[in-house]
Amino acid sequence: MKQVILTAAALATLLPVPAVRAADVDRLAAEIEPKVIVWRRDIHQHPELGNRELRTAAVIAKHLRELGLPVQTGVAHTGVVAVLRGGKPGPVVALRADMDALPVTEEVDLPFASKVRTQWAGKETGVMHACGHDTHVAILMGVAEVLTRMRSHVPGTVKFIFQPAEEGPPPGERGGAALMIEEGVMDAEPRPEAIFGLHTAAIHEAGTIAYRSGATMAAADVLRITVTGRQTHGSAPWGGVDPIVVASQIVLGLQTIVSRQVNIPREPAVISIGGIDGGNRFNIIPDKVEMVGTVRTFDEALRDDVHRRIRLTAENIAEASGATAQVVIDKPYAVTVNDPKLTERMLPTLERVAGKTNVIVRDRLMGSEDFSFFAQRVPGLFVFLGGAPKGADLGKVAYNHSPKFYVDESALLLGVRTLTHLALDYMNGAGK
Repeated sequence: MKQVILTAAALATLLPVPAVRAADVDRLAAEIEPKVIVWRRDIHQHPELGNRELRTAAVIAKHLRELGLPVQTGVAHTGVVAVLRGGKPGPVVALRADMDALPVTEEVDLPFASKVRTQWAGKETGVMHACGHDTHVAILMGVAEVLTRMRSHVPGTVKFIFQPAEEGPPPGERGGAALMIEEGVMDAEPRPEAIFGLHTAAIHEAGTIAYRSGATMAAADVLRITVTGRQTHGSAPWGGVDPIVVASQIVLGLQTIVSRQVNIPREPAVISIGGIDGGNRFNIIPDKVEMVGTVRTFDEALRDDVHRRIRLTAENIAEASGATAQVVIDKPYAVTVNDPKLTERMLPTLERVAGKTNVIVRDRLMGSEDFSFFAQRVPGLFVFLGGAPKGADLGKVAYNHSPKFYVDESALLLGVRTLTHLALDYMNGAGK
């Protein structure tokens, strides 16, 4: 029998690295909470629109490099990707945060309120983090620091994805999750096998986490209808074809698709016209009217059917009046689906982190998210982090995208803990 003698150093490499204790994660998260708040306030005060998040990306990249992580910048214009390889072998998990702000003028009285102004769609406007993306960035920066400080205990690899243009790129440009995926963020090594994300929600109280298994957020389509008639004097409408009247009939006709043609108990849908533009003088009937709107659905088959009905309705109403209607429907956001198996597996983590009574099963949300494209590539879980002050009347708080949107900063610590524990528990094989 051959005897093998190991040195102390060699023996140490064979000994198991102790698992990360939940208490240690929470202690580190609490320790860096003040930094997370500072990052959030800085980013909030310096908001940037989609594909223009240059300063935000620089702040993120500097922090990640200081942590010793390899960093890739310029992904999908301004995106930042970093990788942390843990001290133990294990799965690859991706964590995502979106970076962009909105063309909204802030009306919240904060010492770090945004004063930034810009041009959007030909008009001057303020710029504001009116959807909480500043909190998402700060939270994920905090998660990166917590996990890096316990790197030797991390049982796998974490890919940090800081995404630009979730709210959509400027007109004529491409961007967001779809472009990041096209540029290889999900295929480049290390390739994640699951992805997690969160979104601050003003309609939920700070300290709570809301989630839903399966279809969670709607697909969002951009609807454009151009109605072309024939110009005439307003005093002689019979001398032409009035596209304004035809457009009005189309708006009313579109509402019957959902109210009379869709099986609402089975699958909800929304068709909304948000803008109508036609004519420029009180006594001239114009040649053309342009309408813009949105379509929201949770099911791909219904989505296609509603699109078909929109075209039939618009084209046939226009034809009956001697006009024409051109319908264009863009599909920038898919349905956000929380993988049912992954959701069930990670639910105990959410309940442990927030407390079982603070984890809420929420209704489907007609809002949309391009996290949906990441979740099409690998199983994903997207949860909502309560941001309203504790005890607030949730029926009166300003909703996301409002100029009065406000986030209680006590939510940030729970956000850091949530994403950190989701990543670690998944890599440790919890719930398999």
